[in-house]
Amino acid sequence: MTEGHQVIELMGTKIRLYFKGHQAEQWLAEACAMLRHYEQVFSANSDQSQLFALKKNAAKRAVVVDPELYELIRIGKAHSLEPNSFLNIAIGPLIKLWRIGFEEARVPRPEEIRQVLERLDPADIILDDEQQSVFFAREGLEIDLGAIAKGYFSDRVMDFFKEKDPVSALIDIGGNLLVYGESPKKNPDWAVGIQNPFLPRGHCVAKVAIRNQSVVTSGIYERTLEHCGHQYHHIFDSHKGYPVDNNVASLTIIADESLMCDIYTTRLFGLDPTSILDAVNKIEGMEAIVITVDGQFATTANLKDKITMA
Repeated sequence: MTEGHQVIELMGTKIRLYFKGHQAEQWLAEACAMLRHYEQVFSANSDQSQLFALKKNAAKRAVVVDPELYELIRIGKAHSLEPNSFLNIAIGPLIKLWRIGFEEARVPRPEEIRQVLERLDPADIILDDEQQSVFFAREGLEIDLGAIAKGYFSDRVMDFFKEKDPVSALIDIGGNLLVYGESPKKNPDWAVGIQNPFLPRGHCVAKVAIRNQSVVTSGIYERTLEHCGHQYHHIFDSHKGYPVDNNVASLTIIADESLMCDIYTTRLFGLDPTSILDAVNKIEGMEAIVITVDGQFATTANLKDKITMA
């Protein structure tokens, strides 16, 4: 029985892996190889990736892609088309127009935004399940999986770890946290910090106890642009073309699958806090924590006993 830790820089973020069980170092090395493969297939920035090949060719002809990329696009499209969903995997052109989080970030002109809005319809992504191919029904469409890819990768790596019968395992991809088994502190539960959205990274407002679950937080504090006294964040409403404007500073989702956490932190982010909590209370096996812009802290009903305020 051995335990091992691995930290790698990939996908523009820091990834932490932990495995306790037999042959820990071997399984950690194989997990890193999986993640490097995913980066090659899913990268939005590499002109060698399959995602880039879609941007270049899918408006001309159907493009066959890796089964895992196809699966994530299929799931992402379905959730993008749900009523009142703020997830939109066709949001790529809008993200590139604003470039928030990059040096060239700017506030676009209203007419630029209007032109881009015509190219953000996820229904224009045409999928063929038999061929595993993707076709764009409109020129200029661009898929962006940034909101959900980390959760998908986390689940796939954890599935791999579970096959190796670990005592415990963890994967943390830039804040997408997924745990399994007993915590290294020998407790059945893992204590996970919830970032205070008003303080620098590492300052927690609370801790939540989880077991064999994932915790994902989206917040307006992560990437911002200051312009003419106004602060713009990186979570967009693809119907309006501007960052979501509501009273939510951060939304944390807790669920068995990290992909579902990713999907619902984005799907629900544009709603008001009460509507978010009402929606999650109706989803079996899912919990939520909402921190409002004016500092209110609220959770779904079943989390009350699992929260410790910092």
